Amino acid sequence: MRRDVVVAAGAFAPGHLGELTRLIPFEMVDEALAHTGRTQVRVRDLPSRVVVYSLLAGCLFPELGWRQVWQRLTAGLTGLKLAVPTAAALVQARRRVGLEPMWWLWELLRGPAAGIATPGVWWRGLRVCAIDGTTIAVPDTAANLSRFTKHRCNHGGSGYPSIRLLVLVSCGTRTLMDAVFGTTANGETTYAPGLLRSLHAGIIVLLDRSFAVQALVSAIAATGAQTLVRVKNGRRLPVLRRLRDGSYTSMLGTVAVRVIDCEITIATATGRRTGLYRLVTTLTDHRTHPAAELVTLYHERWEIESAYLEVKSTVLGGRVLRARTPDGIDQEMYALLLTYQLLRLAMADATGTRPEIDPDRASFTIALHTARDLVIQAAGVIADAVVDLVGTIGSHVLAGLLPARRIRTRPRVVKRAISKYNAKGTVDRTSYKATTSIDILTTDP
Repeated sequence: MRRDVVVAAGAFAPGHLGELTRLIPFEMVDEALAHTGRTQVRVRDLPSRVVVYSLLAGCLFPELGWRQVWQRLTAGLTGLKLAVPTAAALVQARRRVGLEPMWWLWELLRGPAAGIATPGVWWRGLRVCAIDGTTIAVPDTAANLSRFTKHRCNHGGSGYPSIRLLVLVSCGTRTLMDAVFGTTANGETTYAPGLLRSLHAGIIVLLDRSFAVQALVSAIAATGAQTLVRVKNGRRLPVLRRLRDGSYTSMLGTVAVRVIDCEITIATATGRRTGLYRLVTTLTDHRTHPAAELVTLYHERWEIESAYLEVKSTVLGGRVLRARTPDGIDQEMYALLLTYQLLRLAMADATGTRPEIDPDRASFTIALHTARDLVIQAAGVIADAVVDLVGTIGSHVLAGLLPARRIRTRPRVVKRAISKYNAKGTVDRTSYKATTSIDILTTDP
């Protein structure tokens, strides 16, 4: 049997990302290196292009050391004379390339996936997006502790310092439109203004209660984007005018808003669960944007929580990052964001060929592991003459579609806690058929 592998020549041969190379081709990486002045002066055993791809491949194999990542990059390149770098050589190569090329590539590739007819992407002509934050652990080194702090938790101090990450997600495809990160000494609302550059007219941003800050809502409104944010039920918002759908107009600082008080009930065979919610939106016309639809739309905010789950659990497997210096952390974070974005773009391309399929049914786990296999095989590196939006990754995703998403009937709790004591009581993971009812409350607060 014979298998032909088409890759770059010589020392550049390990510079690939399997089929994902089609989304981040050699020419793009070379342009990033040239634009940032990081192209190697002479051809080394580890050219700068190869180092960039190794950084991205490292995010596909977070459980492995860098030498083992290199072995997977070269596993499918049989018959070629390739370098066998030491761990120290790989460290020096990453430092030589630095942060700038990764940032340049991120700026180029961030953004929503195309797809006007994709389910869940649009609501009444507005692209549905969400902003939220999370923390990611970094190695506990003296260098990292000079910038990052250990995050407090319920069981005392954390063993690792953390980095705070905020992203702007397109809810329909979970692609990343923008991201900011830094020390946990600053809160989410401090970092949020860094995402406003990616907002514009035609977007609605979904936010949780921690972002219900007058200054932030006003800044979002100044971009032309719309806001839908949950606020505390007891927050005082004056009733200026009661509208026919049960909502009422009010003011949040200097911004005219509309307030929706509602009661959401989920009924299953085991009983009913009811919760009170207060939502505030800058969409003040109840005729074009009905209150009941806005309440239903707010549930899409959970897509950003799923995106964080995919990054922290599916990709990283709960591990800390590798880099032992703050500069290395910045470089690795952009590599992680890029790798996630590439996987999501590949999935969006695949589901985009089947408009009847909701992107929620695409399995991120299947896409991740297929991409890992293709790196090891060095397969699908060069695009064919005929453009194929599906590819091997997309074919596997479409062949293993998830069932339609079920209604979440239980609150989020920790199933396996660190403590030996069961603080949350019995956790019922049974799936039930459920019906949801929404009642708009009209009693003046």
